[in-house]
Amino acid sequence: MTAQALAGALADDVRRRVFAAIVLGGADAPAVAERTGLPARQVVTAVRRLVDAGLVTDGDGELRVDAERLREAARTPAEPRPAGEPADRVLRTFLRDGVLVGLPAQRGRRRVLLAHVATSFEPGVRYPERAVDEVLRRWCEGGGSDHVTLRRYLVDEQLLAREQGVYWRVGG
Repeated sequence: MTAQALAGALADDVRRRVFAAIVLGGADAPAVAERTGLPARQVVTAVRRLVDAGLVTDGDGELRVDAERLREAARTPAEPRPAGEPADRVLRTFLRDGVLVGLPAQRGRRRVLLAHVATSFEPGVRYPERAVDEVLRRWCEGGGSDHVTLRRYLVDEQLLAREQGVYWRVGG
């Protein structure tokens, strides 16, 4: 069992209360229900999940915390999460289901996000302002930004060029 599995097993309020009651000597489901004030059905479900997770043993009808498994979980190092590319982290932070949840205040991060948004436009194609606004509105629907601000940043960062109400993507 990993520390993450342990945390997941105890993430639910009911399971935590049941686990605490077992730690404090609740030897069976009725005793745990009495100590926690929870309905018997919730207690039985929580006990089953704690047993499945390996935190509690149910031997001879007596509930006990599996102390050895807890010690093992405490000693097991967490698996390192892949750091990913910095650009990936920025996109994961500021995009949800293809919608901007906000614009980063830091210019470097904002540039990464804007470069991603700019890929919505084909290089070499000229777009009227109305078409640009339509594309950018989809990025902003229900999010934390508006299409006008987004358009201005794209032009300011020279990811889109503008002349007489016509826009085009700069670069490849």
